[in-house]
Amino acid sequence: MTADPGADGSSPSPGDAGGGAKGRAGEDAEGRASGGEDELFVPVVTGSARPDPRVLPARPVTRFAPAPTGYLHLGHLVNALYTWGIARAMSGRVILRIEDHDRQRSRPAFEAALLDDLERLGLVPDEPPVAAFRAGPTPYRQSSVAWAYEAALERLRADGLVYACACSRATFAAYTAGHGRPWQGISCPGRCRELALPKDGSTGLRVAVGAGSERWVDLLAGPLADEPAGGGDLLVRDRVGNWTYPFCVVVDDQRNGVDLVIRGRDLLDSTPVQLRLARLLGRESPPQFLHHPLVRRVSGQKLSKAEADTAVRSLLDAGATPGRLFGRAAYLAGLRTDEAPIDPDDLGALFG
Repeated sequence: MTADPGADGSSPSPGDAGGGAKGRAGEDAEGRASGGEDELFVPVVTGSARPDPRVLPARPVTRFAPAPTGYLHLGHLVNALYTWGIARAMSGRVILRIEDHDRQRSRPAFEAALLDDLERLGLVPDEPPVAAFRAGPTPYRQSSVAWAYEAALERLRADGLVYACACSRATFAAYTAGHGRPWQGISCPGRCRELALPKDGSTGLRVAVGAGSERWVDLLAGPLADEPAGGGDLLVRDRVGNWTYPFCVVVDDQRNGVDLVIRGRDLLDSTPVQLRLARLLGRESPPQFLHHPLVRRVSGQKLSKAEADTAVRSLLDAGATPGRLFGRAAYLAGLRTDEAPIDPDDLGALFG
């Protein structure tokens, strides 16, 4: 397992597996495909996706945190199913957060659409009400809380951990090509911390996370350990001024009191550096993590916004009910052996 290098700050967000405005040709109202083999979805093995109820924390605070860079699709629906389902089963709470740290790709229209989709699906967050996002700035939208990231950065800077970095994705790629392996360990290929570069608009900012490993128990994957700097020190702000996903979510989870992070397995490698960063920012008790299976096609490819995969709103517009979509999502995640409808109010029964 290797940590996400975050070479240029374009790390994926928990909700950043996107979907297009329209489903692909040949897909029906339940998200099935009638085209070629590559259009078909495949479920994971039933049972491997279900956490043991005995390991789930009581009264957890978790969050659903999509990025407004595309429309919600079946992959997001799986995440929502786990998030609301576990929260309801364990008498917990769901915080809704909009992760629009990527200013170049985030769009108000996508945010409006995902809020509409949540209401149509019958998914009600415990905090804040959906109307709070429509009313204007809110501390649950990342673009509204730059002050929180600045304060966290200042704390790290005061500890001598922040340095300017001129490395880009091309720098990391060149190192891989020249050495036959990706960059590994602390710092970065350009050894920027040793150069004491100016912290101006031409550089990004990294945090020296230190050596050693982090150990944790994933509520599905079990005991794990890895180096937080396995792919280099953490980039916290890129060269165009965007705060990065790993940095923002750690700050936000601490602010919001999130103690259970539920997300897809594509983000498992981000965990050790986020645990280390939380400790550096003074969090005494880091959150627990549960990484659930991803919805994939027969080809093995996960769903992607960039490829205009099945959008939830398109399926609803085509006549699918929320219950049918949740049933489909539970089947694709390996939580059920059939696609029987599941009422949004009954999601907790999957994990009780």
